Amino acid sequence: YLKMIKTLQNLIFFFFLITIFSCNNSNQITIEKINGSPNYEDAKLSLMEVDKIEDEYSFSFETNNYELGIQTSNEFNYNLANSDKGQHIHFIVNNDPYSAHYSENFTKKIEEGDILLAFLSRSYHESVKNTEAYVFTEIGSNNEMDLSNEFLFYSRPKGKYIGEHTKKLLLDFYLINTEISEEGNKVRATIEDTEFIISEWAPYYIEGLPKGEITIKLELINSKGDLIDTRFNPSIRTVILE
Repeated sequence: YLKMIKTLQNLIFFFFLITIFSCNNSNQITIEKINGSPNYEDAKLSLMEVDKIEDEYSFSFETNNYELGIQTSNEFNYNLANSDKGQHIHFIVNNDPYSAHYSENFTKKIEEGDILLAFLSRSYHESVKNTEAYVFTEIGSNNEMDLSNEFLFYSRPKGKYIGEHTKKLLLDFYLINTEISEEGNKVRATIEDTEFIISEWAPYYIEGLPKGEITIKLELINSKGDLIDTRFNPSIRTVILE
């Protein structure tokens, strides 16, 4: 009888450990590279004209080998938040959260000296990462900032996610005048308290996030792990999962 009790206790303890491990494992935050997006290697974004109209600026872009407003085809099963309006331009001012634009012409309320990054985006908000797919400039003629420096810009995730869209979030960022690699610069992503070192410029899934407010920090670091001294570094955002 005592032997049976001891065996039962051992089994209960074993299942307790399995349950704890499963719970911890299911809550583990992970990132995984996304494959299967069309490359758009020949896509090009050009800024044709900028005009100041009272307290706003009017922008006229031109896209080549890329169509705004259509849904992006893909060769992978994804459950990413997707825009019903289709492919668009991510327009970032001073590394603030981007605004999405589905036509080549629009106006924005910005100020002289603001730093602008605009790049082509797939319908599910993944950036097009080639040397012709972006515009990087400073508004006005003062040119107070050295645009040849190395820069890291935050793109996704952004805003609020509900239901199924909370399971997989897109982690995406934009690099200017720099590359990342195993031997060189890297991006350090801290998601809640979990740290990841990223050495390949690519889109990533974030999985295993709890519900509620999530903090994400992106840092451009050198080969020694030190923060690179450049404007907009680091980037810190919060998103909401419901």
